Amino acid sequence: MKPQGQRVLITGAARGIGAETARQLAAQGATLALVGLEADRLAALAKELGPRHCWAECDVTDQASVQRAVTSALAHLGGLDVVIANAGIASNGTVAVSPVEALVKTVEVNLIGVIRTVSATLPAITSSQGYVLLVSSAAALKSMPGTSAYAASKSGVDHFANALRLEVAHKGVDVGVVYPAWIDTDLVRDQRRELASFNDALQQLPWPFNVVTSVEDCSKSMVNAVNRRQRKTYVPAALAPIGAIRQLFMSPLWEFFVKRKARVAVPKIEAEVVAMGRSFGASSMGHALTAKRNED
Repeated sequence: MKPQGQRVLITGAARGIGAETARQLAAQGATLALVGLEADRLAALAKELGPRHCWAECDVTDQASVQRAVTSALAHLGGLDVVIANAGIASNGTVAVSPVEALVKTVEVNLIGVIRTVSATLPAITSSQGYVLLVSSAAALKSMPGTSAYAASKSGVDHFANALRLEVAHKGVDVGVVYPAWIDTDLVRDQRRELASFNDALQQLPWPFNVVTSVEDCSKSMVNAVNRRQRKTYVPAALAPIGAIRQLFMSPLWEFFVKRKARVAVPKIEAEVVAMGRSFGASSMGHALTAKRNED
């Protein structure tokens, strides 16, 4: 089914992959509900796309906020045919040097936020026999130091999607998962600019884990997933065979090689993150969300 005439809700739509996917879907005729934390950016994007689109400020870690955004989207669009659960953050550093709130917030946004989004939108998606696309990560396909909370959250998204797919298939609902590797977003640019250890790790990763993909190409793959209601989407596509043999990258053999480099890499990562004095990149909404949690 093509996006022409389809009603699509995207979380994390203010920038990066979410914003570009919205642009590409709108160009194909879809009507968008743009959901996220940055109201100014969402309003500007909705204005850019045209008057038929709407936006709502939303914190995916707060169910009342999610429900308000979904209710607003349904009021404007009259229903939903596609939901793209894209909102995500990534904390820097290892468990040893990361504040527990930063680790927990990463899981809350990336995994619990997806669960909250699906729960709130599933009645509308079931009514339209629609499609849900959940954003996991190539981090779910391998184990690497410095990614503990992020990889846990994205692996959780993967398994949540696999079980959800079995629960809703008989209702005519399809569930897809996308596994992006490194995408040239603000998140990745922050890490490349702020952490030399990140650049070192990227160079040492085997192909295709070390490929950096443009936001435009990643969004094109996601739009294609929506068009075809795909089950699995890998960005870059060369990751697809890795999905079939992912256990190799969590095996003792993989750990043997990674541990040898980790003796040098982990202390460097930890020293850089401690010196930086914060757990999220400069552009990340993780700062505001963690501060909000501490206030609550």
